[in-house]
Amino acid sequence: MAIFENLSERLQAAFKRLRGKGKVTEEDVSEVMREIRVALLEADVSYKVVKDFIKKVKERAVGQEVLASLTPAQQVIKIVHEELIELLGGIQSRLTTAPKPPTVIMLVGLQGAGKTTSAGKLANLLRKQGKKPLLVAADIYRPAAVKQLQVLGEQLQIPVFAMGTSVSAVNIAKGALEYAASHGRDMVIIDTAGRLHINEELMQELQDIKAAIKPHEILLVVDAMTGQTAVEVAETFNAQLGIDGVIMTKLDGDAKGGAALSVRAVTGKPIKFAGMGEKLDALEPFYPDRLASRILGMGDVLSLIEKAQAAFDQAEAEKLQEKMRKAEFTLEDFLNQMQQMKKLGPLENILSMLPGIGGKELKELQKQINPKEMARVEAIILSMTPQERAKPEIIDSSRKKRIARGSGTRVQDVNKLLEQFKQAKAMMKQFAQLEKKMKKKGGIKLPFFK
Repeated sequence: MAIFENLSERLQAAFKRLRGKGKVTEEDVSEVMREIRVALLEADVSYKVVKDFIKKVKERAVGQEVLASLTPAQQVIKIVHEELIELLGGIQSRLTTAPKPPTVIMLVGLQGAGKTTSAGKLANLLRKQGKKPLLVAADIYRPAAVKQLQVLGEQLQIPVFAMGTSVSAVNIAKGALEYAASHGRDMVIIDTAGRLHINEELMQELQDIKAAIKPHEILLVVDAMTGQTAVEVAETFNAQLGIDGVIMTKLDGDAKGGAALSVRAVTGKPIKFAGMGEKLDALEPFYPDRLASRILGMGDVLSLIEKAQAAFDQAEAEKLQEKMRKAEFTLEDFLNQMQQMKKLGPLENILSMLPGIGGKELKELQKQINPKEMARVEAIILSMTPQERAKPEIIDSSRKKRIARGSGTRVQDVNKLLEQFKQAKAMMKQFAQLEKKMKKKGGIKLPFFK
């Protein structure tokens, strides 16, 4: 399921009808506003937030400047886009860092929201930015919470400070700061205890930790899938503890989007990070403008480029480009490309970052680029010998039978892959020849062969 799929489909359908009108009247704008209101309420966005949002958009959209413009529909969409960005927080909100290290980040939230995993993901993200994080196991109540954090620390090769479960959380936090200062750790991430519900005991402990260590950031971890409950939790934590921002987990699986669209407006606190999957590298800085663009089907090319840069090896990419130019691309290279693509994350999330892809188009593309089909292709190539991958032309009927048996597929599937690969190589050859001709004429290089 793509991020905010339901909401995105409804909004894009409403705008499509608006684009179909040559001249837009105030009545047309009101009709679209009604559809947007229903779409937002169905997406579990807070009623007050929806009411304020619609009021702001309508005030701007029914002005003479919009209705009399040559592209009124585009003007209305532009206004909705701008107000959606504002609703999500306006600009990206970064972490506050201490003028003198270490920077102390305290993670709080209810049990089951994903605090401990988020602590590991955040430490991993900060390390990629050149920081030296320390994870702190201060949840002394939940069974195996300390062990869970230690396992994450081992996986990530990031140190974990723990003093067991018989020491108070306040003393653990204090001890962690001393350890960080003496061991050159510049980011301290404290995983605190949660409860199944907000109670006095939980809040008192968190207030005691806050008073003792004076964290630079208190980040509330909430589960996007819980919708308005997540917003209510954020409101209460902010009122009783004072939070600086939110880490929203499971945003990739949230087809509605109510929590993300309501939390900033209700609490006044920004979403700073979004959990976009289960892997330990699946925590991303939250960009309001990029998410607003995705919701409206405008894509998110910047995030896609950043993901690709992180996933693909630059030297390997250049080597591959050279092979494509010389039409020396092999099935081994094709397999490597597929495996690199997997690092970008779930297919539907990647496709939803492309401009103009949403709703029906996204579903159609998902059918065409089926992950099961990709897995089948991978199995076929893995069942070939290195020689067969380098020179597919040597694959005769007996080899095809062996490859089909080894990959659990049919000979027809092997034939189909070989034919597709042959066509792709022929196309690469044509591109290379075209580029040579353009070079001779002093033309520009094809972007395909930068």
